[in-house]
Amino acid sequence: MPKPIIYTDKGTGSIVVLLHGFCESKDIWISFSEQLATSHRVICIDLPGFGESILDRDDISMEWFAEQIHLLLVQLEVHAFTLIGHSLGGYVGLAYAERYMQNLTGLCLFHSTAYADSEERKENRNKTIAFIEKYGADMFTQSFIEPLFLLKNRDRLKNDILELKRIAKQASQQSVIATTKAMRDRADRSHVLAQTTIPVLLIGGKNDATVPISSLQTLAQLSPLINLSSIDECGHMGMYEQKEKTFSVLKEFLEGIRY
Repeated sequence: MPKPIIYTDKGTGSIVVLLHGFCESKDIWISFSEQLATSHRVICIDLPGFGESILDRDDISMEWFAEQIHLLLVQLEVHAFTLIGHSLGGYVGLAYAERYMQNLTGLCLFHSTAYADSEERKENRNKTIAFIEKYGADMFTQSFIEPLFLLKNRDRLKNDILELKRIAKQASQQSVIATTKAMRDRADRSHVLAQTTIPVLLIGGKNDATVPISSLQTLAQLSPLINLSSIDECGHMGMYEQKEKTFSVLKEFLEGIRY
């Protein structure tokens, strides 16, 4: 029997589902969800293995995550919604879109990409797994958060970084390793964007070392339904680094969707 997925569900209106990134939780969206809930029904989900949702298996994939999201939303009787995914959440969102595009009214990849890992990136994932197996998940999660932020933003956002480190500590070693493998092995889903029948928004940080803005510029050319918003002075964590700008872009995208 799978463990229940923990989520929050606020507001009324057209539905927005928010998915967090690797070693994050639904708490990264607190500010955005509170603002969006004044005009939308907003569902924020803890992916299995993160936040308050438990993962009790090793054989997971982006397709498996997407199916868990689908089962939850069917249970909630949600059949038409816009999905916003940060990083890992975007990978899951694309896997969901590949199978259930008909349920989506829009898709936002928030510092995320449709491309599979490069061979170099896969090797780095393998090194991460080996490091965690040797030194533990805490040693990894406490060191990888800060570099996600642009250097000049880190001092200003030191309290947010500390909070993200606290959130990351909730993830078990099993969850971190299993999800790292799932990200390493995920399929290229650029074809999902090329064949999209719904509006797609790509939000990218101009200084994001994890998801280079140049790769998003290439993805944006795949369909006239794709728009790219490039955020100045921003690394991989726009909901913190450029909160007002990224929220404004997101709100404009949601307002333009026809339900």
